[in-house]
Amino acid sequence: MFSVKLTDRYPHLYKRCFYYYRVLSRFCSCYGIIAAFFSIPAQPCIAVGRDFLFSENFSDIICDGIIYFIVRQVTNTVYITVRKKHIEIVMAVFIFLLAGILTLTHRQQEIAVQTAAANTNWGLGFGENGKQPTGNASADFLKQYNAYYVGTADKKVIYLTFDAGYENGYTPAILDALKKHNVKATFFVVGNYLNTSPDLVKRMLAEGHIVGNHTNTHPDMSKISDMTSFQKEISAVETKFKEITGQDMQKYYRPPQGKYSVNNLKQASELGYKTIFWSLAYVDWYQDKQPTKEQAFDKLIPRIHPGAIVLLHSTSKTNSEILDELLSKWETAGYTFGTLSELSGK
Repeated sequence: MFSVKLTDRYPHLYKRCFYYYRVLSRFCSCYGIIAAFFSIPAQPCIAVGRDFLFSENFSDIICDGIIYFIVRQVTNTVYITVRKKHIEIVMAVFIFLLAGILTLTHRQQEIAVQTAAANTNWGLGFGENGKQPTGNASADFLKQYNAYYVGTADKKVIYLTFDAGYENGYTPAILDALKKHNVKATFFVVGNYLNTSPDLVKRMLAEGHIVGNHTNTHPDMSKISDMTSFQKEISAVETKFKEITGQDMQKYYRPPQGKYSVNNLKQASELGYKTIFWSLAYVDWYQDKQPTKEQAFDKLIPRIHPGAIVLLHSTSKTNSEILDELLSKWETAGYTFGTLSELSGK
């Protein structure tokens, strides 16, 4: 055993020791378990006048940390009497607990990201205009499931996509504008679109566009957990597409309404699909409340950014009217247009 007057002889050690005790006090709820583990009997700690004495027992050292701040207010002289082996025990437990905290904190951060993507609607957070937004799942997290919402930030490339839930007469004008600018886009179609508009689907392919899978019946896919039901929604579109075109559908999938689960991402990947979200969109799907040209430009021009995956709806009258000018404005800003095949490397 040994005794030292830490405040006089070892001020630096004094501060460091009490820093450790302060941290350890946060784990005082584990006091009983630790004491029992080391078979250390509990004794009351002793405070005499302006001197604060720590007991020899390891269990008391943990408890002492709780009242350290109170005692520190009324004393400038602190003595500590412990056995060396107890110091070693304290430090070993402290290091063990600290390592556990760091590991747990890192794991909680990972879980937070995964939980955000576990069963959710796709969402974006925009900051500075012209910069890539953040998604409610990161690009790195999505990529492990062959999923994307944005391209690289170092190239002014736009990946233009359209969701086609049904046909109401606006797709031909959209295709005309794309052809004029030699832009290749991706059209995500549902089963009903293939049934009602086979000629437009054939035109999309003939003009170099990708036709992607938007499911057969446009359900909330996040509620589908079993592979059989998931595959049924996907394969029905594949079958209809091949009947119309004689070709296999390229394997790009977009969840209806952006509703998905991590399980869906895994399922799509297992079927060979790449899941495609978006990094820029606006409210263009209400037929009785179409945005004006100015409202559309206010959303689509300032927020465009390098690597943008743009989602527009082919059912929008506004989109059919502004697309030619919109493409010109993006081109004037220095942007070029890429395909999802280029984005994903296939």
